[in-house]
Amino acid sequence: MVLGSHLSVAKGYPQAAQTAVSIGANTFQFFTRNPRGGRARALREGEVDQLRNLMEAHDFGPILAHAPYTLNLAATVEKTALFARNTLREDLERVESLPCSLYNLHPGSHVGEGTDAGISRITEIFNEIVTGRETTTILLETMSGKGSEVGATFGELRRIIDGVAHPERFGVCLDTCHVYDSGYDIKNDLDGVLDELDREVGLKRLKAIHLNDSVYGLGSRKDRHAGIGEGTLGLEAMVNIMRHPALKDLPFFLETPYDDLGHGREISLIREALGHG
Repeated sequence: MVLGSHLSVAKGYPQAAQTAVSIGANTFQFFTRNPRGGRARALREGEVDQLRNLMEAHDFGPILAHAPYTLNLAATVEKTALFARNTLREDLERVESLPCSLYNLHPGSHVGEGTDAGISRITEIFNEIVTGRETTTILLETMSGKGSEVGATFGELRRIIDGVAHPERFGVCLDTCHVYDSGYDIKNDLDGVLDELDREVGLKRLKAIHLNDSVYGLGSRKDRHAGIGEGTLGLEAMVNIMRHPALKDLPFFLETPYDDLGHGREISLIREALGHG
């Protein structure tokens, strides 16, 4: 089982890996830069080698880079669209220099222009930036459908992937809170939801899972994460997801509303519930 949480890399990637080990994790997710924007911190000398050595020593699974929340590939305002282009280009270059093969992003928000227009702008930027020579897989995150978000249905994710010039470089990150809030009943019909994902996108494209409980629940379109077992999904559903034959070998990342120690407690809870304690 590959399980970790979201950790800060402000003090360095090796420090984040050490924190992961200290809370019982064997992977972690990190923001490529401040989640609200700004420039990425320069890598320190020897940092990448130290990270790689720690990952190997502790048998880490894949780590996951996450784009800042302010990256909106569907933006209509030119300044925002320019930030999205520059950030995507810089982030993909940065991830190539790290022992990290996965880069996750929220597809974008069409800000009232409609889903078709949003998907068109998203694919346009991808086709401008993504060369096909990358070793990184770009993950489109499943969204809850709040506001004007693109990516709340598997069909919308498929349309983005169908529209890019290098679909081999794209995959999906399934967020359990988001997908439940958007109306996919992973609590009572997990097999049915995965069958639909397979038909629309292909399970082979599913590369990572954000493991979050949901405050508001099925079809709420709210996107409010709860601690594991503390929301409308519940611990049993979380365990069923992690045990599912199609999912159990994927990396799982906690984005629950707790600090590192709290994530450590959740990791212990999950391992115990799975019989891996």
